[in-house]
Amino acid sequence: MKIVFMGTPDFSVPCLQRLIDSEDEVTGVFTQPDKPKGRHGELTPPPVKVLAEKHGIPVYQPVKMRDGTALEMLKQAQPDLAIVVAYGKILPGEILSYPKYGCINIHASLLPDLRGAAPIQWAILRGLDETGVTSMQMDEGLDTGDMLLCEKVKIDENMNASQLHDVLSELGASVMERTVAALKAGTLEPKKQPEGKSFYAAMLSKELSPIDWRQSARQVHDKIRGLYEWPCATAKLSGKTFKIHESVITGAKGEYPGQITDKNGRLEVCCGDLNCIEILRLQAENKKAMSASDYLRGNPISENGFDLQEV
Repeated sequence: MKIVFMGTPDFSVPCLQRLIDSEDEVTGVFTQPDKPKGRHGELTPPPVKVLAEKHGIPVYQPVKMRDGTALEMLKQAQPDLAIVVAYGKILPGEILSYPKYGCINIHASLLPDLRGAAPIQWAILRGLDETGVTSMQMDEGLDTGDMLLCEKVKIDENMNASQLHDVLSELGASVMERTVAALKAGTLEPKKQPEGKSFYAAMLSKELSPIDWRQSARQVHDKIRGLYEWPCATAKLSGKTFKIHESVITGAKGEYPGQITDKNGRLEVCCGDLNCIEILRLQAENKKAMSASDYLRGNPISENGFDLQEV
């Protein structure tokens, strides 16, 4: 089978590698245009492009999808099927319908829940104890196509978004492989998504970062896990903003939200339900991330606690 792959970030790479290693022919890879990165704004190719070029696969990087350019590129590749994994562009109907078997998306949630751009982070932000990967026959809606196959995974209570990303990335490759095999065997059974059961996993922004210590310890802990590594949860102390990278729920009790309850080499903070979290890693302004114990050794804390909510 001739397959075109559409994807951009690190999350997509295991799926593309699995296709390259398969008996199918990857006739083209669509990915986002190179973007400037770093202090000098050097143009940097997406991870998917790097892998495709390593294997001599034609790479297409259309800026727009609806002006006919992308369709002409797709015609050059002549695919029977398109696999879409975190591509980052909305596909018009003419693209969706061109391959013989249409376009199949590998989405990092258990649809219909968590449609949208950031399902991995929102699974943690919402306090879910499981998520997964769903393969879907794409239509012109936003993650609304018929479901094909899915696989679940547990979310450990201290797993952060970066760790869950890596787990789901590998799981996505497995789900994709099974989906393509079932398509060839004629055993796929598409299922309509239930209506009214979806939470939209919107793109993340720094507006989500400030911690409100009036929330429960679980909610604060989930924010810290869910926003790691970007944009990171933040908190204010002595007028300075800190990025909070890692925490655990301790079981200790405090007296008021934001209170620092233990300064003996540990940084425990009381939350709105009077349960405490311990901050394990943090990053002061213009400094590198470090363990809380290392920070406290050089920066003794003598005040009452963190601001209730960063403004």
